[in-house]
Amino acid sequence: MTYTKSLLTAARSISFEQAHMPDEIATGWVRLKLAMASICGTDMHYFRHFANAGFFLDYPVTLGHEACAYVVDANESGLAKGQLVAINPVIECGTCEHCAKGDINMCATKRFPGSATTKPHIDGFFRDRFDFPARCLVPVETINPAHLTFAEPLACAMHSVNQAGTSAGARVLVTGCGPMGLLACIAAVAKGARVDVTDIKPASCEAALAVGAARAFVPGRDDMAELSARYDVVIEASGSPHAYNQALEACRKQGTIGVLSLIQPSEVPINLHLNALKEIRSIGSILYTHEFADAVALIESGTIDFEAITAARFPVAEAQAACELMESGGAIGKVLIHPTG
Repeated sequence: MTYTKSLLTAARSISFEQAHMPDEIATGWVRLKLAMASICGTDMHYFRHFANAGFFLDYPVTLGHEACAYVVDANESGLAKGQLVAINPVIECGTCEHCAKGDINMCATKRFPGSATTKPHIDGFFRDRFDFPARCLVPVETINPAHLTFAEPLACAMHSVNQAGTSAGARVLVTGCGPMGLLACIAAVAKGARVDVTDIKPASCEAALAVGAARAFVPGRDDMAELSARYDVVIEASGSPHAYNQALEACRKQGTIGVLSLIQPSEVPINLHLNALKEIRSIGSILYTHEFADAVALIESGTIDFEAITAARFPVAEAQAACELMESGGAIGKVLIHPTG
């Protein structure tokens, strides 16, 4: 069987080819047909630089790790043919001390599709067909695939919100209303927090208000002094050192900053003295643990308006155009990738 796959061959260059599925499916794996995928910020780093966070791709690879799919061949997994499944892309070892505690995100030998951190690289989900371990699949019923593809990034946002100790009634600020900031807003609202947001783009702030934010602040438009020292938790989701400084200012004494983004290298100094003077706790997060199942459950609840944070949809064969739209800054929310046929 042949299928269409996208292939990042160099920075800003995605080609397409017809590939053949292997005749045999590995034991414990399932053959899948893409239902929907979405573009992550890490995909965009690879698209721009052929690298992300200091990890360089050794050769062309198919991007994409946020996806859901239909079962084509269950391969004695107990799943049903045609079943829609959410895909947890973390292929953990299952035997290390971290896996034993359920902290699969800390597994040193985990494999991850479409990533330079896994060597040899394994292709991601911007392709029409692929095989994946059955243990990584969460079967669902009657969910729009365009919503289910949010499970992976939503799980990342939920993990950051949990890491920061967010609880019902907490005052939360999210800095940056890109896709991850919007999902962090959703995650914090789901915990019962009161969430404000800030972003340099008014349209991004409007999207946050549509998914539950109470107030939105735009630098240059609103009085940013209102944010000073009032929040129990700040989730930094922009990657901007300016925003991290804003988080330090906005966080109350003995509050917590959850670092969801990767702060980009910059000559802008970080006001770390505020960490000491205000005894601010700053905690990072990477991927998720139990939050993947929690994200699927939240999506299944039907309480989230994912259409409000969906910018556009492209077929696999137009992945280049999809990434270019993301790079242009013209997309508010997620850009989705669907099968070619």
